[in-house]
Amino acid sequence: MNIPQKLKNKQRRIGLTGGIACGKSTITNYIREYKNIPILDADHLSRELTKPNTYGYKKILNYFGNQIIDSTKNSEKLIDRKLLKKIIFNNIESKKWIEKLLHPLIKEKMIDECSQYKNNQTILLVIPLLFEAKFEDICTEIWLVHCPAELQKKRLIKRDKISEKEAYETINLQLSFEKKRKLSDVILNNSDDQNKWINTIRELI
Repeated sequence: MNIPQKLKNKQRRIGLTGGIACGKSTITNYIREYKNIPILDADHLSRELTKPNTYGYKKILNYFGNQIIDSTKNSEKLIDRKLLKKIIFNNIESKKWIEKLLHPLIKEKMIDECSQYKNNQTILLVIPLLFEAKFEDICTEIWLVHCPAELQKKRLIKRDKISEKEAYETINLQLSFEKKRKLSDVILNNSDDQNKWINTIRELI
């Protein structure tokens, strides 16, 4: 791995990833509660980088227009992330554009924050699109969260209140589990039996 210059140390940087609705948040919350290590979340950084008046915010508004402003929070002028997600889901060019904008910004921000924790022996990097966005080089190991496809679909339908067709299409937008598995060091089985991944984490951290 070609790890960026800022991260050339002996720190253990665990990249946690997995398909949508596979349970990354559940596992992250467990580690946050029971393991004393810093956690950096790519989704959280994405929100920070698209707050009003940031570079990312201005670029997104310039591209999509004021339609992307959350109409329920006019005074704050926040981006309507649900609407944005719907737009890019239905427009491959818009999806590619926003990924090209945000992925490098998130990666740069995550590298900076990793360097701030350089004295911590281990940190967790939660990166849903770790492989798609090419974040492998900032991780020293990669943990992949997995659950059965049917369970993943049911969780997504329940969580996002979408149809089975929408859930299927959303899941298929991401890299397949088989491809991710070949690139991962640890598989965390997040089926209905939580003890499986809890025991794995206890052994590894």
